[in-house]
Amino acid sequence: MAENERLIADIMGAQQRLQHLFAYDRSDPLFASQLTMPQLKILLLLYRLGDTSGRELAGLMGVSLATMSGMVDRLVAHDLVTRAEDPHDRRVRRITLSGTGKEMIGNIITAGTEKQARLLRRLTDAELRTVAEAMTAMVRVASEDAEVGACTPVPDAAQT
Repeated sequence: MAENERLIADIMGAQQRLQHLFAYDRSDPLFASQLTMPQLKILLLLYRLGDTSGRELAGLMGVSLATMSGMVDRLVAHDLVTRAEDPHDRRVRRITLSGTGKEMIGNIITAGTEKQARLLRRLTDAELRTVAEAMTAMVRVASEDAEVGACTPVPDAAQT
């Protein structure tokens, strides 16, 4: 095995071990949440897309508009999303994360950062520099990859 391949395998193994160690942290907000998987998906989509119509959400989730309406009703009842009339088309309802919903998803996305900071504080200055350089390099190539992905057309389902 080439040196680079061995290093990549070592890094991937270490990352997997870290993920497992972090998964045992029961303070993770996912464990405190009473959300169903479809509800969590809706909140994550709204976090990513911003205000979205019920029809768009139903299409993204692969469910009927009636099913989506029921799921959104439950999220509204828990003050996680709001539903408002579209200013351009009164027949359309726009769904948006509420302040509570934004806070919940923000907490889920950033879960583990306190533990990670605590662990980083235990590293030496030299180790911290190494980690910082590695993370900077990973962000650089991930950003490049994201730019390439944004330019690559997604094949139409009918064409595949």
